[in-house]
Amino acid sequence: MKIIFDVKHLYYLPQYLPVLTELTKRGFTCSFVFYRQDDTWLSNIYKAVVTTQKLTAHWHDNWQQALDFYLDQAADWVVFGNAVSNIDKIHTVSKTVLMQHGIGPKQCYYDVSQNLTTVRFVEGQHRLKRLCDQYPKGNFIDTGYAKLDPAFNGTANKIKLADLGLDPNKPTLLYAPTFYPSSIEHFSSHFAEDFSDYNIIIKPHFFSSISTKHIKHQRLFEHWKQSNNVYLTTMTDYNLLPFMIVADVMLSDASSAIFEFAALNKPIVWCDFYKLRWSYRGIFSFRFKKRIDSDIEFFHEITSRAKNYQALNKIVAQAIKTPQEKSETRQNITKKLAGKTDGKASIRIANYLENKEDSK
Repeated sequence: MKIIFDVKHLYYLPQYLPVLTELTKRGFTCSFVFYRQDDTWLSNIYKAVVTTQKLTAHWHDNWQQALDFYLDQAADWVVFGNAVSNIDKIHTVSKTVLMQHGIGPKQCYYDVSQNLTTVRFVEGQHRLKRLCDQYPKGNFIDTGYAKLDPAFNGTANKIKLADLGLDPNKPTLLYAPTFYPSSIEHFSSHFAEDFSDYNIIIKPHFFSSISTKHIKHQRLFEHWKQSNNVYLTTMTDYNLLPFMIVADVMLSDASSAIFEFAALNKPIVWCDFYKLRWSYRGIFSFRFKKRIDSDIEFFHEITSRAKNYQALNKIVAQAIKTPQEKSETRQNITKKLAGKTDGKASIRIANYLENKEDSK
């Protein structure tokens, strides 16, 4: 069986790689489509990741080239991490899969199924029901979230705090904001000093790190990085999971990382304060509400909410002191929004791909 994974962005890989491991065990031929980057620095990062992961890579300049490649290859399955155009053309030669790259509270989680793939693997009965109700002609299978498998089956990369230049005797905070709407610009430039009793791992969203629109984000990251209690992840640190495993508390905003960390049953501080563009404020606030799905309401149940930066210190201290608070709620919500956390989501996905191919 031939399977091709479409990698529009590096942060799709953590969702793909556990499935790749399982498919490779079964002797399937797997390869990856990457898109050439105009920036030499970024291009070298992509190539380094391909080399490190020992991936079979096909490089294309744009979606049209990739589409022509898919039509020529006629693979058994083509796997996507987001919606693509011309899906019907691909269906003339291949079956398609959607494995959404995140399980966050943004409306796009549901909207991406407007162009239906042959199958979409989803996470939990809550989202399965919503997708089935919204797209009755769709084929949705609850497998759980493959990205989390390594945390539960013991195959995740082990990170030592000392190797990051951090103090193993201090509690560790993981700040993992999304790029928009984000809390970053409402954080103090003295973040590192304000939390000097903690290690701080900062894991920016991919777009915060590369986009010229987010230059203010990048300046803050570089400023915080100068403190000896801070580790700023690099672009090759595209997988958040190893940092989630080593962290005691997560700080985040409108990111799917909150649901992922909740699945590990650790305390989360929701930074519910955002820097919004003028086009999302006042009479245009409906745009913000449209971007954020109602699933964000679950944040109220599984996190400790901070309405501003000044509230963080006290809330973080409490989270460190009582990590078991909200534990049962986190586990219940995880079943709804991440599905099974038995480390076998990738096995269920591989079983489906194999059996549906055999029975075609």
